[in-house]
Amino acid sequence: MAELDQETLARREAALAEVRVYGDPALRSSARPVERFDATLEAEVERMTGLLGDALGAGLAATQLGIMHRVFVYRAEPEAPIAVMVNPELEWQSEERELDEEGCLSLPGVWVEVERAAQVRFRGHDARGRARVIEAEGMEARVLQHELDHLDGVLILDRTSREARRDAVRRLTGRG
Repeated sequence: MAELDQETLARREAALAEVRVYGDPALRSSARPVERFDATLEAEVERMTGLLGDALGAGLAATQLGIMHRVFVYRAEPEAPIAVMVNPELEWQSEERELDEEGCLSLPGVWVEVERAAQVRFRGHDARGRARVIEAEGMEARVLQHELDHLDGVLILDRTSREARRDAVRRLTGRG
């Protein structure tokens, strides 16, 4: 990451302080479908969007904030607008797979190789309940799959090699 100015760094640290980290039970829990598309949900999405922007991340699932709703916000590129998916479903994935490194706001300092589908189609809603269909490939497909995993209590540690997982857990627990 490029050198950050003091204000950006302070906003990033404040945002990251709100994100649940490895060991928090919310990260291993499955989120419940959103049933009401109302002002409360819109405020939740607005807060998540602000936190993701300040954290300089690619995605943020509600479960990472201890909110057990099937909601995530994401962007495939740092300058891209932040999008929302409510009640996302992976409708289709290609057989072609891609292996690449992934990090996670809930696993500070950890990067592991994860294999994901190269192309996906997701179905869900925006914060107002309007239907959304997203066909994605590359980084966007990877981010969508990563965030959906969060809503099911799955971490990148579950999708990497045993050795990489062991090394990552050592770093996270201060034993490595």
